[in-house]
Amino acid sequence: MLDFRLKVFYIVAKRLNFTKAAEELFITQPAVSKHIHEIESFYQSKLFERNGTRIKLTPAGEILLGYAEEILTIHRNIEFDLAALTKDIRGVLKIGASTTVAQYFLPKYLASFKRKFPDLKITLFVNNTEQVENLLLENKVNLGIVEGQTKRKDIKYTPLVKDEIVLCTSAANPSSKKATFALKDLQQLPLVMRESGSGTREVIIAALKKAGLPFSALNIDMEFESTESIKSYLLNSNSYAFLSVASIFKELKSGELKIVDIKELEIERYFYCVVQQGDTHFLNEVFFKHLSLHNLKL
Repeated sequence: MLDFRLKVFYIVAKRLNFTKAAEELFITQPAVSKHIHEIESFYQSKLFERNGTRIKLTPAGEILLGYAEEILTIHRNIEFDLAALTKDIRGVLKIGASTTVAQYFLPKYLASFKRKFPDLKITLFVNNTEQVENLLLENKVNLGIVEGQTKRKDIKYTPLVKDEIVLCTSAANPSSKKATFALKDLQQLPLVMRESGSGTREVIIAALKKAGLPFSALNIDMEFESTESIKSYLLNSNSYAFLSVASIFKELKSGELKIVDIKELEIERYFYCVVQQGDTHFLNEVFFKHLSLHNLKL
């Protein structure tokens, strides 16, 4: 039912490349150009600026992209909801989630999923990324949502949403008046870290290594097994910690914690949905589809 030309425009606008859009849509590049020309003629607006092989959206193209995203989301919701009516969605879905995901990201999506499928029983297991992956491989959970990817060959990783990890400290910390530190200054700061096996910890170690600072050079003041414990410790000490920005929204808003910038260091990661390779469990597909339809936000 969806106008295919709108889908063509959406893919081109996202990729900003006619060749890549053609490959993704399984049509020829001239066909892509023809669909875009038809849309431009219909709306009597130029949608792309062309400069050699490069293209960019015009103001009209930006407006249409916004509407196209809304229309495509509605269309996907229609397909999903109507398909769900033809199946008896019931049973037990066991989900494993790493600590940050379980506390700050997943609950609202679990609530909306339960409202949609009230006859489905959902059980949530919370642990660090390594343990969630172990539960998955031991068939104790159907799927997992974790921080980062350890790239185990028996697990399929699908990115869900991007997260940023920032250095933060108590706003009352006297040394926090300095809003920016050089990378080498990290070695002098008392740091609080998550435990070994934590996805957040592994992402931090990898980012520091890439920036040229070995983890062994850091001054680790304390280790905790939960983000909430780290936040409480920060509020009662002069230590620093790398935490997901999603986990400190409340404390930033209240002015209890503040972010400290580190020159030459930016730590971004994805939250991933993980299933065993080759898994085709119907309930897993239904839940993942539910997540993908909700324009995921932290």
